[in-house]
Amino acid sequence: MMYVLTTSLADLALPEQYAARESIVTVGAFDGIHVGHQALIGGLVARAREEGRAAGLVTFYPHPSVVLRPDRPARYLTTPGEKAALLEPLGLDWMVVILFTPQLAQMPARAFVEALYDRLHMRVLWVGPDFALGRGRAGDLPALRELGPQMGFEVHEVPYYGRDDTRVSSTHIRTLVRRGHVEEAARLLGRHYSVSGEVVHGAHRGRCLGYPTANLDVHPERLVPANGIYATFVRLGSERRDSVTSIGIRPTFDRGERRIEAYLLDYRGDLYGHDLVIEFVARMRREERFADAEALVAQIDRDVAQAREILGVCRDTVTECPSTS
Repeated sequence: MMYVLTTSLADLALPEQYAARESIVTVGAFDGIHVGHQALIGGLVARAREEGRAAGLVTFYPHPSVVLRPDRPARYLTTPGEKAALLEPLGLDWMVVILFTPQLAQMPARAFVEALYDRLHMRVLWVGPDFALGRGRAGDLPALRELGPQMGFEVHEVPYYGRDDTRVSSTHIRTLVRRGHVEEAARLLGRHYSVSGEVVHGAHRGRCLGYPTANLDVHPERLVPANGIYATFVRLGSERRDSVTSIGIRPTFDRGERRIEAYLLDYRGDLYGHDLVIEFVARMRREERFADAEALVAQIDRDVAQAREILGVCRDTVTECPSTS
Protein backbone atom coordinates (compact mmCIF):
# COMPACT_ATOMS: atom_id res chain seq x y z
CA MET A 1 0.00 0.00 0.00
CA MET A 2 1.32 3.44 -0.94
CA TYR A 3 1.05 6.00 1.89
CA VAL A 4 0.62 9.62 0.73
CA LEU A 5 0.69 12.48 3.22
CA THR A 6 -0.43 15.87 1.95
CA THR A 7 -1.11 19.24 3.52
CA SER A 8 -4.02 20.18 1.26
CA LEU A 9 -6.13 18.98 -1.63
CA ALA A 10 -4.27 21.43 -3.88
CA ASP A 11 -1.03 19.54 -3.22
CA LEU A 12 -2.58 16.12 -3.72
CA ALA A 13 -0.88 13.82 -6.20
CA LEU A 14 -0.72 10.05 -6.45
CA PRO A 15 2.46 8.07 -7.13
CA GLU A 16 3.35 7.55 -10.78
CA GLN A 17 1.97 4.01 -11.02
CA TYR A 18 -1.51 5.31 -10.10
CA ALA A 19 -1.32 8.71 -11.82
CA ALA A 20 -3.60 7.72 -14.72
CA ARG A 21 -5.51 4.79 -13.21
CA GLU A 22 -9.19 5.02 -12.31
CA SER A 23 -9.94 4.49 -8.61
CA ILE A 24 -12.66 3.30 -6.28
CA VAL A 25 -12.37 5.50 -3.20
CA THR A 26 -13.74 5.68 0.32
CA VAL A 27 -13.44 8.77 2.54
CA GLY A 28 -13.67 9.15 6.31
CA ALA A 29 -11.91 9.44 9.65
CA PHE A 30 -11.60 5.62 9.99
CA ASP A 31 -10.48 5.92 13.60
CA GLY A 32 -9.94 2.47 15.07
CA ILE A 33 -10.23 0.50 11.79
CA HIS A 34 -13.00 -1.55 13.40
CA VAL A 35 -14.79 -4.57 11.92
CA GLY A 36 -17.23 -2.31 10.06
CA HIS A 37 -14.36 -0.42 8.42
CA GLN A 38 -12.69 -3.71 7.59
CA ALA A 39 -15.85 -5.04 5.93
CA LEU A 40 -16.29 -1.87 3.85
CA ILE A 41 -12.66 -1.87 2.73
CA GLY A 42 -12.74 -5.59 1.97
CA GLY A 43 -15.73 -5.10 -0.33
CA LEU A 44 -14.16 -2.07 -1.98
CA VAL A 45 -10.90 -3.89 -2.67
CA ALA A 46 -12.72 -6.90 -4.12
CA ARG A 47 -14.75 -4.68 -6.46
CA ALA A 48 -11.66 -2.75 -7.52
CA ARG A 49 -9.86 -5.99 -8.42
CA GLU A 50 -12.86 -7.17 -10.47
CA GLU A 51 -12.96 -3.90 -12.41
CA GLY A 52 -9.21 -3.40 -12.80
CA ARG A 53 -9.27 -0.18 -10.83
CA ALA A 54 -7.13 1.03 -7.92
CA ALA A 55 -8.52 0.77 -4.39
CA GLY A 56 -7.93 3.92 -2.37
CA LEU A 57 -8.77 5.46 1.00
CA VAL A 58 -8.79 9.13 1.99
CA THR A 59 -8.60 10.03 5.67
CA PHE A 60 -7.74 13.05 7.77
CA TYR A 61 -5.45 14.29 10.52
CA PRO A 62 -6.25 15.70 12.96
CA HIS A 63 -9.66 14.15 13.50
CA PRO A 64 -12.31 16.54 12.08
CA SER A 65 -13.80 16.98 15.56
CA VAL A 66 -10.61 18.73 16.67
CA VAL A 67 -11.45 21.54 14.24
CA LEU A 68 -15.24 21.35 14.25
CA ARG A 69 -15.73 20.78 18.01
CA PRO A 70 -12.56 22.06 19.71
CA ASP A 71 -14.34 22.12 23.09
CA ARG A 72 -14.98 18.35 22.94
CA PRO A 73 -12.67 16.72 20.38
CA ALA A 74 -12.69 12.96 19.97
CA ARG A 75 -9.87 11.06 21.67
CA TYR A 76 -8.03 8.84 19.21
CA LEU A 77 -8.48 5.07 19.08
CA THR A 78 -5.53 4.87 16.68
CA THR A 79 -2.65 7.13 15.72
CA PRO A 80 -2.07 7.81 12.00
CA GLY A 81 0.83 5.33 12.03
CA GLU A 82 -1.27 2.64 13.71
CA LYS A 83 -4.08 3.30 11.24
CA ALA A 84 -1.70 2.76 8.32
CA ALA A 85 -0.37 -0.45 9.87
CA LEU A 86 -3.90 -1.81 10.36
CA LEU A 87 -4.85 -0.91 6.78
CA GLU A 88 -1.72 -2.43 5.24
CA PRO A 89 -2.95 -6.06 5.14
CA LEU A 90 -6.42 -5.14 3.79
CA GLY A 91 -5.27 -4.86 0.18
CA LEU A 92 -5.63 -1.14 -0.54
CA ASP A 93 -3.43 0.26 -3.30
CA TRP A 94 -3.04 3.66 -1.68
CA MET A 95 -3.98 5.67 1.40
CA VAL A 96 -4.04 9.47 1.47
CA VAL A 97 -3.91 11.48 4.70
CA ILE A 98 -5.10 15.08 4.34
CA LEU A 99 -4.46 17.77 6.95
CA PHE A 100 -7.89 18.76 8.29
CA THR A 101 -7.94 22.55 8.77
CA PRO A 102 -10.61 25.23 9.24
CA GLN A 103 -10.11 26.08 5.56
CA LEU A 104 -10.81 22.50 4.52
CA ALA A 105 -13.89 22.42 6.75
CA GLN A 106 -15.26 25.40 4.81
CA MET A 107 -14.65 23.89 1.37
CA PRO A 108 -17.88 23.38 -0.60
CA ALA A 109 -18.80 19.75 -1.18
CA ARG A 110 -18.56 20.10 -4.96
CA ALA A 111 -15.01 21.47 -4.80
CA PHE A 112 -13.93 18.63 -2.53
CA VAL A 113 -15.43 15.99 -4.80
CA GLU A 114 -13.89 17.62 -7.88
CA ALA A 115 -10.47 17.28 -6.26
CA LEU A 116 -11.09 13.60 -5.62
CA TYR A 117 -12.26 13.13 -9.21
CA ASP A 118 -9.44 15.07 -10.85
CA ARG A 119 -6.47 14.23 -8.64
CA LEU A 120 -7.32 10.73 -7.45
CA HIS A 121 -9.25 9.65 -10.58
CA MET A 122 -12.19 8.65 -8.42
CA ARG A 123 -14.89 6.96 -10.49
CA VAL A 124 -16.78 5.24 -7.66
CA LEU A 125 -17.23 6.57 -4.09
CA TRP A 126 -18.01 4.03 -1.35
CA VAL A 127 -19.66 5.55 1.75
CA GLY A 128 -21.94 4.69 4.65
CA PRO A 129 -25.58 5.83 5.06
CA ASP A 130 -24.79 8.85 7.26
CA PHE A 131 -21.80 10.05 5.22
CA ALA A 132 -21.44 13.75 4.43
CA LEU A 133 -18.56 16.01 3.40
CA GLY A 134 -17.97 19.66 2.66
CA ARG A 135 -19.07 22.85 4.36
CA GLY A 136 -22.08 22.31 6.60
CA ARG A 137 -22.07 18.60 5.65
CA ALA A 138 -23.81 19.63 2.43
CA GLY A 139 -22.30 16.70 0.52
CA ASP A 140 -24.64 14.04 1.89
CA LEU A 141 -25.82 10.99 -0.06
CA PRO A 142 -28.65 12.73 -1.99
CA ALA A 143 -26.33 15.58 -2.97
CA LEU A 144 -23.54 13.21 -4.01
CA ARG A 145 -25.93 11.12 -6.07
CA GLU A 146 -26.94 14.30 -7.88
CA LEU A 147 -23.32 15.35 -8.44
CA GLY A 148 -22.20 11.92 -9.64
CA PRO A 149 -23.84 11.88 -13.10
CA GLN A 150 -22.78 15.48 -13.68
CA MET A 151 -19.12 14.76 -12.97
CA GLY A 152 -18.78 11.14 -14.08
CA PHE A 153 -18.64 9.12 -10.87
CA GLU A 154 -21.10 6.86 -9.10
CA VAL A 155 -21.95 6.53 -5.40
CA HIS A 156 -22.08 3.12 -3.74
CA GLU A 157 -23.84 3.10 -0.36
CA VAL A 158 -22.58 0.54 2.14
CA PRO A 159 -25.20 -0.39 4.79
CA TYR A 160 -24.50 -0.10 8.49
CA TYR A 161 -22.42 -2.94 9.86
CA GLY A 162 -23.71 -4.67 12.97
CA ARG A 163 -22.29 -7.25 15.34
CA ASP A 164 -24.22 -8.90 18.19
CA ASP A 165 -27.21 -6.64 17.42
CA THR A 166 -24.94 -3.60 17.88
CA ARG A 167 -24.21 -1.03 15.21
CA VAL A 168 -20.44 -0.78 14.99
CA SER A 169 -19.07 2.75 15.10
CA SER A 170 -15.95 4.49 16.35
CA THR A 171 -18.12 6.65 18.62
CA HIS A 172 -19.66 3.61 20.32
CA ILE A 173 -16.24 1.97 20.72
CA ARG A 174 -14.88 5.14 22.36
CA THR A 175 -17.74 5.01 24.85
CA LEU A 176 -16.98 1.38 25.68
CA VAL A 177 -13.26 2.06 26.17
CA ARG A 178 -13.92 5.18 28.23
CA ARG A 179 -16.10 3.09 30.56
CA GLY A 180 -13.54 0.28 30.78
CA HIS A 181 -15.57 -2.25 28.77
CA VAL A 182 -12.53 -3.38 26.83
CA GLU A 183 -13.90 -6.89 26.19
CA GLU A 184 -16.89 -5.50 24.27
CA ALA A 185 -14.67 -2.99 22.47
CA ALA A 186 -12.40 -5.84 21.32
CA ARG A 187 -15.30 -7.66 19.68
CA LEU A 188 -16.14 -4.55 17.65
CA LEU A 189 -12.52 -3.78 16.80
CA GLY A 190 -11.65 -7.37 15.92
CA ARG A 191 -8.61 -7.11 18.21
CA HIS A 192 -7.75 -6.02 21.75
CA TYR A 193 -7.77 -2.27 22.26
CA SER A 194 -4.22 -1.01 22.76
CA VAL A 195 -2.20 2.07 23.64
CA SER A 196 1.49 2.69 23.18
CA GLY A 197 4.12 4.89 24.72
CA GLU A 198 7.58 5.19 26.24
CA VAL A 199 8.46 3.72 29.63
CA VAL A 200 9.36 6.54 32.03
CA HIS A 201 10.40 6.73 35.66
CA GLY A 202 7.72 6.74 38.36
CA ALA A 203 7.83 6.63 42.14
CA HIS A 204 9.32 3.08 42.13
CA ARG A 205 6.68 2.07 44.66
CA GLY A 206 5.82 -1.12 42.76
CA ARG A 207 9.40 -2.33 43.06
CA CYS A 208 9.24 -1.88 46.84
CA LEU A 209 6.06 -3.97 46.90
CA GLY A 210 7.68 -6.78 44.91
CA TYR A 211 5.80 -5.88 41.72
CA PRO A 212 7.95 -3.53 39.62
CA THR A 213 5.88 -1.75 37.00
CA ALA A 214 6.57 0.00 33.71
CA ASN A 215 5.06 3.49 33.73
CA LEU A 216 3.85 4.34 30.24
CA ASP A 217 3.90 7.89 28.87
CA VAL A 218 0.94 7.97 26.44
CA HIS A 219 0.15 10.88 24.12
CA PRO A 220 -2.55 13.05 25.75
CA GLU A 221 -4.80 12.88 22.65
CA ARG A 222 -5.02 9.09 22.94
CA LEU A 223 -8.08 7.50 24.54
CA VAL A 224 -7.15 5.62 27.73
CA PRO A 225 -9.57 3.13 29.32
CA ALA A 226 -11.32 3.86 32.60
CA ASN A 227 -9.38 3.62 35.84
CA GLY A 228 -9.04 0.06 37.06
CA ILE A 229 -6.98 -3.12 37.01
CA TYR A 230 -6.74 -4.98 33.70
CA ALA A 231 -5.46 -8.28 32.39
CA THR A 232 -3.25 -7.23 29.50
CA PHE A 233 -0.64 -8.28 27.00
CA VAL A 234 2.45 -6.13 26.58
CA ARG A 235 4.32 -6.04 23.31
CA LEU A 236 8.01 -5.19 23.51
CA GLY A 237 9.37 -5.33 19.97
CA SER A 238 8.42 -8.75 18.61
CA GLU A 239 7.90 -10.18 22.11
CA ARG A 240 4.43 -10.42 23.67
CA ARG A 241 4.18 -10.97 27.43
CA ASP A 242 1.37 -11.49 29.94
CA SER A 243 0.84 -8.57 32.27
CA VAL A 244 -1.41 -6.79 34.75
CA THR A 245 -1.98 -3.09 34.11
CA SER A 246 -3.22 -0.49 36.56
CA ILE A 247 -4.75 2.79 35.41
CA GLY A 248 -5.47 5.41 38.02
CA ILE A 249 -4.25 7.64 40.80
CA ARG A 250 -2.95 5.07 43.37
CA PRO A 251 -5.44 5.95 46.18
CA THR A 252 -3.68 3.72 48.76
CA PHE A 253 -0.71 6.08 48.62
CA ASP A 254 -0.71 9.58 47.18
CA ARG A 255 -3.76 9.96 44.92
CA GLY A 256 -1.38 11.50 42.41
CA GLU A 257 -1.67 12.17 38.70
CA ARG A 258 -3.31 9.53 36.55
CA ARG A 259 -0.84 6.89 35.35
CA ILE A 260 -0.70 3.69 33.33
CA GLU A 261 1.48 1.10 35.06
CA ALA A 262 2.10 -2.40 33.67
CA TYR A 263 3.54 -5.31 35.62
CA LEU A 264 5.02 -7.87 33.20
CA LEU A 265 4.59 -11.36 34.60
CA ASP A 266 7.80 -13.38 35.04
CA TYR A 267 9.93 -10.61 33.52
CA ARG A 268 13.13 -9.18 34.91
CA GLY A 269 14.82 -6.43 32.97
CA ASP A 270 15.24 -2.69 32.52
CA LEU A 271 12.47 -1.22 30.36
CA TYR A 272 13.19 2.49 30.81
CA GLY A 273 13.25 4.33 27.50
CA HIS A 274 11.67 1.43 25.62
CA ASP A 275 8.43 1.76 23.68
CA LEU A 276 5.68 -0.63 24.78
CA VAL A 277 2.24 -1.49 23.44
CA ILE A 278 -0.37 -2.51 26.01
CA GLU A 279 -3.29 -4.65 24.78
CA PHE A 280 -6.29 -4.48 27.12
CA VAL A 281 -7.94 -7.90 27.41
CA ALA A 282 -10.28 -7.65 30.42
CA ARG A 283 -11.01 -5.24 33.25
CA MET A 284 -10.75 -7.29 36.44
CA ARG A 285 -11.78 -4.70 39.02
CA ARG A 286 -12.04 -1.01 39.83
CA GLU A 287 -9.19 0.91 41.39
CA GLU A 288 -9.62 0.95 45.15
CA ARG A 289 -7.97 2.13 48.36
CA PHE A 290 -6.48 -0.43 50.76
CA ALA A 291 -5.81 -0.08 54.47
CA ASP A 292 -2.08 -0.68 54.07
CA ALA A 293 0.61 -1.97 51.74
CA GLU A 294 0.19 -5.54 52.99
CA ALA A 295 -3.49 -5.61 51.99
CA LEU A 296 -2.61 -4.12 48.61
CA VAL A 297 0.05 -6.77 47.94
CA ALA A 298 -2.41 -9.52 48.84
CA GLN A 299 -4.86 -8.14 46.28
CA ILE A 300 -2.14 -7.85 43.65
CA ASP A 301 -1.34 -11.52 44.24
CA ARG A 302 -4.97 -12.31 43.45
CA ASP A 303 -4.95 -10.01 40.42
CA VAL A 304 -1.92 -11.78 38.98
CA ALA A 305 -3.50 -15.20 39.47
CA GLN A 306 -6.73 -14.05 37.80
CA ALA A 307 -4.82 -12.44 34.91
CA ARG A 308 -2.91 -15.65 34.24
CA GLU A 309 -6.21 -17.51 33.95
CA ILE A 310 -7.81 -14.93 31.66
CA LEU A 311 -4.79 -14.50 29.41
CA GLY A 312 -4.39 -18.25 29.04
CA VAL A 313 -7.83 -18.34 27.41
CA CYS A 314 -7.41 -15.17 25.35
CA ARG A 315 -3.90 -15.64 24.03
CA ASP A 316 -4.94 -16.25 20.41
CA THR A 317 -8.53 -15.04 20.31
CA VAL A 318 -10.79 -12.10 20.99
CA THR A 319 -14.25 -13.63 20.81
CA GLU A 320 -13.63 -16.30 23.45
CA CYS A 321 -12.25 -13.95 26.10
CA PRO A 322 -14.36 -14.00 29.28
CA SER A 323 -16.17 -10.81 30.18
CA THR A 324 -15.43 -9.55 33.70
CA SER A 325 -16.86 -6.03 33.39
